[in-house]
Amino acid sequence: MRLGINLGYWGLGMDADNIAVAQEADRLGYSVCWAAEAYGSDAATVLSFVAAKTERIDVGSAIFQIPARTPAMSAMTAATLDTLSGGRFRLGLGVSGPQVSEGWYGVKFDKPLARTREYVEIIRKAMSRERLVHEGAHWTLPLPGGPGKPIKLTVHPVREHIPLYIAAIGPKNLEQTGEIADGWLGIFFAPEHAALSLDPLKAGRAKAGKSLDGFDLCPTVTIAVGEDIKAGVDAQRSYAALYIGGMGSKEKNFYNQLARRMGYEQEADEIQEKYLAKDYAGAAAAVPHDLIDATSLVGDTARIADRMQAYADAGVTTLTLAPSGFTLDERVRALRTGVEALERAGLA
Repeated sequence: MRLGINLGYWGLGMDADNIAVAQEADRLGYSVCWAAEAYGSDAATVLSFVAAKTERIDVGSAIFQIPARTPAMSAMTAATLDTLSGGRFRLGLGVSGPQVSEGWYGVKFDKPLARTREYVEIIRKAMSRERLVHEGAHWTLPLPGGPGKPIKLTVHPVREHIPLYIAAIGPKNLEQTGEIADGWLGIFFAPEHAALSLDPLKAGRAKAGKSLDGFDLCPTVTIAVGEDIKAGVDAQRSYAALYIGGMGSKEKNFYNQLARRMGYEQEADEIQEKYLAKDYAGAAAAVPHDLIDATSLVGDTARIADRMQAYADAGVTTLTLAPSGFTLDERVRALRTGVEALERAGLA
């Protein structure tokens, strides 16, 4: 099992530290460094900067938002980043949610599965450097009746095939991800509930005539290092409440639905109700201790090693860490503990 690091969002006052974290991860032999985007910093610019400041570690988008870019633009960005990084780029995609898609980008949040499938098809065509022709429900290239003619990507990426990941939570999206992608970006993944994600991913791979062999299962988990388990869990309550209670909309919150599928129906309702009423402290307090503990790495090196073994046993191939601390020392300590725990578990 390999390790990754997720820098999260840029522009939160930790930008210089983020570079130091990425460089330490590079030095420690981490496999990939991911960056996120929502409606602040964009991931592509951040990854270009990180790639310039590191030597070996891959850089990946977790995620590029599908409503933010045309598929051809994402293909151009992927080709450029792969070239600039010397073949170290991984393309992670996701549909985002209705709040961001419609409120920020002005793109209707409809038929996300069909839109994602077409998006990936166009990217694959563009990256193959064939002349781009596509007729679908969401994109037609070239536009009919106009001056546009089929054209092809002018640059030559370092690699013919750039690894493509999709962030997916719901069963149907997971199944499609298994069918059309090279890897999966997960969140709030608990080894004890692995079947919720892995069964539909396996079904999708079977549709494509493949198995999970060679498919990168890559969940992001928060890591809180220390002897006090309760303190480590409590430090993540606001983060969990934001996703389970406040992401998307009341009707379309994928993280809330995931918590419900994990058996926390009443708790998910309470978290969302309080969060949407702006009782953020109440929402955080309502997040079950066991839910956070099951979906993160909390404790000393030995306890974290045990949990890493559980993730590996569940089939995870790249475990991406998101340190819960905010200072550079806390985050570097988490990186180093991750490596020590991986070695202690015999998974390095």
